[in-house]
Amino acid sequence: MSPIERELRTQLAATYRIIHHLGWSELIWTHTTVRLPGPDHHFLINPYGLRFDEVTASNLVKVDPDGKIVGDQTQEINPAGFVIHSAIHMMRPDVQCIVHTHTTAGMAIAAIMDGLRPISMYALGYHGQVSYHDFEGPSLDLEERARLGANLGENNVLILRNHGLLTCGETVAQAFIRMFRLERACQVQLAAQATGAELCIPPKEICELSAERSDAFLSTKGGDGYSRLPNPEFDALVRLMDKIDPSFRD
Repeated sequence: MSPIERELRTQLAATYRIIHHLGWSELIWTHTTVRLPGPDHHFLINPYGLRFDEVTASNLVKVDPDGKIVGDQTQEINPAGFVIHSAIHMMRPDVQCIVHTHTTAGMAIAAIMDGLRPISMYALGYHGQVSYHDFEGPSLDLEERARLGANLGENNVLILRNHGLLTCGETVAQAFIRMFRLERACQVQLAAQATGAELCIPPKEICELSAERSDAFLSTKGGDGYSRLPNPEFDALVRLMDKIDPSFRD
C-alpha cells in the first residue's frame, strides 16, 4: 500500500468516526468515499454492515468504477452507495471525496420544495452553488448515474430531493467541512421556519459576496482563508477522535 493510500484511508476512517460522533450516522447506511490517485480510478467506501464507529483504515473497501471489489473478495459494499458516488467520481475528476448523509435536518430540507434558503451565514456561503436531483427511488439503477452527475454539474453541494445531502471536495477535509456547514444551514432554516415568522433574506449582492468570501474559507491551499493551514476544523476533529478512540487508524 502506498503512503498516499494509507493516509487517505486514515482520513476517510476518521471521517466516519466524526460523523458517528456528531450523530449523523444512520445505522449502517450512507457513505463517504475517496478517490485514490492513479490511472485505475479506484475509490474507497465503507464495508456493508458495519456501524461507522467500526470503520477503520484497513477495513475500508477498494472498488473500481464498475463497483467491483479490488482485493479481498470476502468484503461487501452497498450497491446504492456505489451508484451515487461513482456517478460523481466518474464525471468530476477534481473531486477526491464525497460525503453523503441522511440527517433529520438534511432530509427535511430535501423534502421542502424551495430547498435551502439564504437565511443564515452558512446557507449564504452556498448561494447559487447548490444543485438538486429528484428522487428516483432507491439508487440501484446504473442509468441514474448520468442524471446525478449532470444535475450536480460544477457545484459541490447536491440536495437529493426526498433523500438527503451530498457534498464534494478536492480533499477529505474540504468535503467534510462543506457538509458540516450545510448541515448547520439546514438546522437553522428549520428552526427559523418553525417560528412562523417572515424569513429575512439579504439583498442579492450580499448573498453573492457571502458566497465568494466563503469560498476562501474552504481553500485547500492554506493562507488564502482564515488560517495558515487548510480547513483546520477537520484536523481538530481528528485529534478529538484520536483522544476518544484511535482505533480508526488500524
